[in-house]
Amino acid sequence: MTLVLFTLLLFAGPQDHDHSMVDKRGDKVMGFSHEKTTHHFLLYKDGGAIQVTANSADDTASRDQIRQHLGHIASMFADGNFKAPMLVHATNVPGTATMAELKGKLKYKFEEIEGGARVRISTADARALAATHEFLRFQISDHGTKDTGKVE
Repeated sequence: MTLVLFTLLLFAGPQDHDHSMVDKRGDKVMGFSHEKTTHHFLLYKDGGAIQVTANSADDTASRDQIRQHLGHIASMFADGNFKAPMLVHATNVPGTATMAELKGKLKYKFEEIEGGARVRISTADARALAATHEFLRFQISDHGTKDTGKVE
């Protein structure tokens, strides 16, 4: 009886997601450490942003790796290529199939910011916008960034 109760309690309640495997795969795919950087996924009325900065102003190596990676991501996403998120998350990331299908209706702008970079995603298409928000909310959840997921 105790074993049955333990098993029910173990699987019945909400489970914390183990972000360590996402971080480990991400470090390899992105070329910089999650421990030395901060990720944000922001939702806007016309799209959103992927933003990464080095935690230390003196960490120019991470800053430069962030800029290289996000520049590459902006180019890949514009081509409808979402292989990098799949490798990081080890799953087909929600929203990416629609984003690939509607690649001509989405714009990806790479921007250098203090300590890192940002990819600004924008669209006027309702389906592309919904897919972008779905993609960004998944990122927030799977990376555990604690971003709100609310449209700003």
